[in-house]
Amino acid sequence: MPNLKAIRDRIKSVKNTRKITEAMRLVAAAKVRRAQAQVLATRPFADRLAQVLSGLQTRLKFEDVDLPLMTQREVKTVALVVVSGDRGLCGAYNTNVIRRAENRAKELTAAGVNFRYVLIGRKAIQYFKRREQPIEAEFTGLEQVPTADEGAMIADELLSIFLSEEVDRVELVYTKFVSLVASRPVVQTLLPLDKQGLEAKDDEIFRLTTRGGNLAVERDEVASPEASTLPPDMIFEQDPAQILNALLPLYLNNQLLRALQESAASELAARMTAMNNASENASELVGNLTLVYNKARQAAITQELLEVVAGAEALG
Repeated sequence: MPNLKAIRDRIKSVKNTRKITEAMRLVAAAKVRRAQAQVLATRPFADRLAQVLSGLQTRLKFEDVDLPLMTQREVKTVALVVVSGDRGLCGAYNTNVIRRAENRAKELTAAGVNFRYVLIGRKAIQYFKRREQPIEAEFTGLEQVPTADEGAMIADELLSIFLSEEVDRVELVYTKFVSLVASRPVVQTLLPLDKQGLEAKDDEIFRLTTRGGNLAVERDEVASPEASTLPPDMIFEQDPAQILNALLPLYLNNQLLRALQESAASELAARMTAMNNASENASELVGNLTLVYNKARQAAITQELLEVVAGAEALG
């Protein structure tokens, strides 16, 4: 016969675990909202920067200007910037982005190109260090919702190794936010900047809402900002090439920050989904254990009654 006390203790333990997972789900949901608010807060700067760059592009011919960040070199070494999380309990988020980075590294090796890792997040660092992979730089302890200062710090390191010609290309491996239950690891070339890549494109942002008592995501298309038309008689106080060299690093910082924000939102959504599934599984387990407990208790009562009846018949 099952031990009733052991079943009661297990039910209590599962209920306590469910409280923890539910609390973690709510915390992740709140941080996803913060990530959304940060994306919206950085958008005016990004839009204005896109307008200025687009205006300069129409005024100048980039081919006639020596821009280090747009210099195309023979690719011998590539820096793979891998964005992972510092913590687990977020489903397959870290595993997926690490696997995508490994696949990209295999593609480069097959093409005869060397690679180095620039790792963001403790999970990626632990994984690649155990396998003794070439690591150029490491970044850990970032805010759960990345800040502009953190993005600039990482961008400065990437600029340093690119401009010093230690690497010929910088590729970013991060997780693109699709929905609360779906994300997609992608590879994006950060450096050298593509001339066509400076053109403003239609963007998309996510909004976390509540629908029918449940969290849901709505994606809004954001129209590209119209290019600022620079007057043909405008006189620049500085050489236009110097202006571009000052603005392009800001553009790079913004691209990297948006990727970090997407990765953070994906991690939080994955953790929220994982904790929600854990809470549902705990509820189901409590129901099953309660049924087992009731059956065992009923069997114990029945056994006691049979013993009482048997004793009464023996005395009679």
